[in-house]
Amino acid sequence: MSITSYPELVTFGGGVGNYPYYLQVSRGLVDGHERVFKFGYNGEIQNVEETIWDTGGIYVYPSTALAMTATSASGATDSGVQITIQGLDASYNEVSEEVTLNGSGTATTTQTYLRVYRAFNSGSTAAVGNVGISNGGTTYALVAAAEQQTLMALWTVPAGYTAYLFQLDVTAFTEQNNKVATIRMVTRELNGVFRTQSKFDMDAGVYSQTIQAPQPILEKTDVEFRAVASSSNADLKLAAAFDIVYIENTAP
Repeated sequence: MSITSYPELVTFGGGVGNYPYYLQVSRGLVDGHERVFKFGYNGEIQNVEETIWDTGGIYVYPSTALAMTATSASGATDSGVQITIQGLDASYNEVSEEVTLNGSGTATTTQTYLRVYRAFNSGSTAAVGNVGISNGGTTYALVAAAEQQTLMALWTVPAGYTAYLFQLDVTAFTEQNNKVATIRMVTRELNGVFRTQSKFDMDAGVYSQTIQAPQPILEKTDVEFRAVASSSNADLKLAAAFDIVYIENTAP
């Protein structure tokens, strides 16, 4: 396959035809090009900044690669439930593992994770209880029973890739009057600090941005969305989603 029109169309040899670039990336037909769609939700944000994820507070990243234990709040009731955990290993390479909850409703990975950015029920039996993904008392992901999937507006660029953010969408809602959310997209390069890359205010409504010429996000960079409300009783509900194409550094 050769790319003769980028990024709108991808042309295949042999007269097969032209197809939208993003569709072909999603189909896995563009060598060295990958797509990730991340989405998160935080159902109660007040006047202290929190990550837009389903556990609340500012997300804490592992400092070293750790084995993760999946634990159901319903214990033995969820024996046999299958949970897939996705993230990065100690070298920032993508890693994924499916575990099956045992008779006590727990399971520990054989893989170790420096980053966990998604987990979901990958079996045929729904979990009755919330399934936390943790190590040493710190929760790195939560598969809520109502969702069977994590809701985490954060991601880390794998080793050997550069990422490009093409679309972001944020929704805010509250039943309180005159309350405002301040949302930040922050990134942290390897051995760096979190820096604001985008910041905007909104009350109830939707903010969408399509980025025509995205800034490169380097390998091993953490990407995260955070929000804070204008008062202690704002009761803001925030959802954030972002669409990224990440391209192998050796790809054309």
